[in-house]
Amino acid sequence: MSDGTQSEGLDAGSPGRSGRAAVVIGGGIAGITAALALADAGVRVTLIEGRPRLGGLAFSFQRGELTVDNGQHVYLRCCTAYRWFLDRIEATELAPLQDRLDVPVLDVDKPEGRRLGRLRRDALPVPLHLGRSLATYPHLSLAERAKVGRAALALKGLDLADPDLDTQDFGSWLTAHGQSARAVEALWDLVGVATLNAVAGDASLGLAAMVFKTGLLSDPGAADIGWARVPLGELHDRLARKALDSAGVRTEVRTRVTSISPVENGRWSVQVPGETLSADAVVLAVPQREAHDLLPEGALDAPENLLDIGTAPILNVHVVYDRKVLDKPFFAALGTPVQWVFDRTDASGLREGQYLALSQSAAADEIDEPVAALRERYLPELERLLPGTRGAEVKDFFVTRERTATFAPTPGVGRLRPGARTKAPGLYLAGAWTATGWPATMESAVRSGVSAADAALAALGRPRPSHLFEFEEAA
Repeated sequence: MSDGTQSEGLDAGSPGRSGRAAVVIGGGIAGITAALALADAGVRVTLIEGRPRLGGLAFSFQRGELTVDNGQHVYLRCCTAYRWFLDRIEATELAPLQDRLDVPVLDVDKPEGRRLGRLRRDALPVPLHLGRSLATYPHLSLAERAKVGRAALALKGLDLADPDLDTQDFGSWLTAHGQSARAVEALWDLVGVATLNAVAGDASLGLAAMVFKTGLLSDPGAADIGWARVPLGELHDRLARKALDSAGVRTEVRTRVTSISPVENGRWSVQVPGETLSADAVVLAVPQREAHDLLPEGALDAPENLLDIGTAPILNVHVVYDRKVLDKPFFAALGTPVQWVFDRTDASGLREGQYLALSQSAAADEIDEPVAALRERYLPELERLLPGTRGAEVKDFFVTRERTATFAPTPGVGRLRPGARTKAPGLYLAGAWTATGWPATMESAVRSGVSAADAALAALGRPRPSHLFEFEEAA
């Protein structure tokens, strides 16, 4: 079938085979997580993915001799579920965390020229861990720094369980708490755009408060940054598939599910071209609009809500120079269209020169612009930021576009996000867009997969694997 494996077919619950069977539809991080969790509990699992690879929207591809990630993905120390996932697929050492939060922030829109600041933490309790960094942050005035501190304390006092927070936008809240446009640009959006994929004025206060409270105001090390030192495909495809194989999961790629429907005795029928799978549980771990199209009638009270969850794009600009032009692993930028720049030279396999990847979130205005226009815009900006580029030759310039990279974290989105359980017994939802409490991140994807698997195991009467939810204890 499809890739030539498992000649006995795709019948996940065929007669004569003991135990419970489940089908997981979608091979992104959420689906991989659900499949592993179910298999670890002794359930026979078939994982179906329409693409030729696993990993969803965090993947790699070849461009000549380069191995290219479709976009830069990072995580934080507070992302305990994704850290659990990395450990589960034996990839922790390939995506290490910083010893201590340290973000270089370069401003090129200053009369005195380029100016470098840093956001970093000290080994002090919250909120003192950021006190020295904020007090010396050169991109804000002394008065702005003091007001930022007061706003942070007010943010820390918000109750994340208050549904009213989801009805408000973060930008208005910041303005009401004395934050200038400069403070929003140089601090709040610097972090928020990268994590929420929206500027403050377009973001739910509830999601923004969750990001800042959890990442910056919960534990001194919560915001330490981690990222893959290898291509994402090494983690989310090769190592994930190895873990799935070891767990006994049957993985089918290049396979599209055409319909799912309940049958007798509480079981489910999953239709793929030429085959029918029978299962006790189905986890639908696909994007919200695809989930809407596959859901059987009556599975959700308001299935149209899934179509009302908007999407937001991310643009990535890739530049290969003939020489080294950046001596840091990454930096953030102000006073320029450039947001975050990462050195991907080693991970890509580039042998000579340097490969930089620019991650541009909330990119609705640029996502469809021609490559030539983006080249004309971003190469001069890199010359402003990095003097070493001015004498360097551009060996390659290309872009990757994810038009539906994340769900849009707009005010009111919280009421649209469904939980893992549906009204159809045996059918569960997973995906970063479901009601995890997190924005659309790898952390949210893992949490959703665990929630779906946990709900399925409870219904199937199977004990939870001893290691499942260990990340909650580490939070």
